Amino acid sequence: MEDVFYTPEDFNEADLFNSVDNVKPDRTPLDLLFQVMPELDIELSAKIRNEELGGRNVFIVDDGYLIATFDMDVNESTVTEIAKMKPQYFVMRDASAANDNVLDNFEQIFRHYSPDTIRKIL
Repeated sequence: MEDVFYTPEDFNEADLFNSVDNVKPDRTPLDLLFQVMPELDIELSAKIRNEELGGRNVFIVDDGYLIATFDMDVNESTVTEIAKMKPQYFVMRDASAANDNVLDNFEQIFRHYSPDTIRKIL
């Protein structure tokens, strides 16, 4: 994640647009996955496979225990496909959403298809 070191006095409205993406630019999707796995008590040695769902790269960890995507332009159909797989955990970047509707509908989609999935947005 980006290092953020400022006080409220140092922050102004123009800075809001500089912090749209909170991930350091040199981080790969695999870097993000390996950051998330220990936070969810998943061993780094767990089986990881890549699949394409809805045209986006998706990591499926430990046979679907965790599903994560860090691609850009993730839409509702991709989220729906993932929710139908009923993972224990789902993780994506806030900046990954194709638009605000995806973030608005994301919770509803999971509530409908996989209410027990623990969802995390980076």
